[in-house]
Amino acid sequence: MTDRLATLTEALLAAARRAGADAADAIAVSGTSLSIDIRKGALEQAERSEGTEIGLRVLMGRRQACVSASDISAATIAALAERAVAMAREAPEDPCVGLADPADLASNRDAAALDLLEPAPEPSAATLEAEARALETAALSRPGITQVEASAGYSRREMHLAASNGFAGGYGRTARSLSAVAFTGSGTAMERDWAGESRTHAADLPGAASIGLLAADRTLQRPGAVQPKTGTFPVVYDERVAASLVGHLLSAINGTAIARGASWARDLLGQRVLPAGMSLIEDPHRHRIASSKPFDGEGLPTLRRAIIEDGILTGWVLDLATARKLGLRSTANASRGTGAPPSPSTTNIDLTQGTATRDDLIAEMGTGLLVTSMIGSTINPTTGDYSRGASGFWVENGRISHPVHECTIAGNLRDMLGEMVAANDARPYLSMRVPSILVRGMTLAGA
Repeated sequence: MTDRLATLTEALLAAARRAGADAADAIAVSGTSLSIDIRKGALEQAERSEGTEIGLRVLMGRRQACVSASDISAATIAALAERAVAMAREAPEDPCVGLADPADLASNRDAAALDLLEPAPEPSAATLEAEARALETAALSRPGITQVEASAGYSRREMHLAASNGFAGGYGRTARSLSAVAFTGSGTAMERDWAGESRTHAADLPGAASIGLLAADRTLQRPGAVQPKTGTFPVVYDERVAASLVGHLLSAINGTAIARGASWARDLLGQRVLPAGMSLIEDPHRHRIASSKPFDGEGLPTLRRAIIEDGILTGWVLDLATARKLGLRSTANASRGTGAPPSPSTTNIDLTQGTATRDDLIAEMGTGLLVTSMIGSTINPTTGDYSRGASGFWVENGRISHPVHECTIAGNLRDMLGEMVAANDARPYLSMRVPSILVRGMTLAGA
């Protein structure tokens, strides 16, 4: 498949040259996905999709345009190139657009060492249905569970990127997933929770039964939920939701936001943003992790780096365009789809873990909120003001007391991140490894 995609990108570049483009890059992506959903004991959905998409970016001086299509015929490729060149001639000039210098391109373009692509054949629909039914059976074995929605899925995606600066490289990745949502009660007293896992290789997935049981056990802790009291309390973010805090930080230091001056972190380079001793590491080369990659969306070599070291912000998340706008070098964080130019994004992220368990953080908190689920988000990107709907468990005297729901937690991200305390429970196989986190002094709006 990769050879076919390479041929497509070569054809796109050749068409761009014939159409008069000064420079160009092309991407071809092929994907297959299969999913099975079970609901109330019946097969609710069996869906399979496959297809190939192509994308072309052409540059005319400092002007650029992007086009894409799902038709890969020679006529479509020629028309795409002509359309892209015509669009680029009319586009506004941008002094920061351009391909990478050939001297900076990745020399290692082979992702085999990352082991992202499972060599086994695509699983059958019957296999995935059996896994989904095993999830359902396990969850329903817990007394009190009244309904289960179970899903099993598979996907395979391959891509090839080529550019007129001489870069050409591609790789593939697979994914297998299992998830279950369990319900208890009925009407306004109905409660639900879920569990799910995803891996690049089926052999690394935990058994369906264990996932179904976990979804059921989480759900059975939810009946009797009430609104918590309003006030200022410490909050523990369970490991399941703690990564969202780091996600807000990564958005704030993204080169696009920094270049626009629209980030609460815009003046924090070289300053403390996390507690002393805490670092945020990006490592794009982790084995069998879905976000790993040997090169970025502009052909630059990806590298392990400390975005935050000992609490100090050391750099932004940059692609070539945002780096040029800021007078810096790209951090090889370009992400590329078929229909848009590159933009900055991260791969695998590790937040320094602490030595305490989640239960230790709960005990230290005393009285406050343990958050296990969140909905909605109101984040002011310029000031860092933060407000989110939450549910979880109320804690009294360091012990979980009862489930709570329908509350809002609020604070300011700069204050929250600068004072947080990390536990030691990050799951090692996740792309974003963030443990449970204690944040003191947040505002809760409940009953």
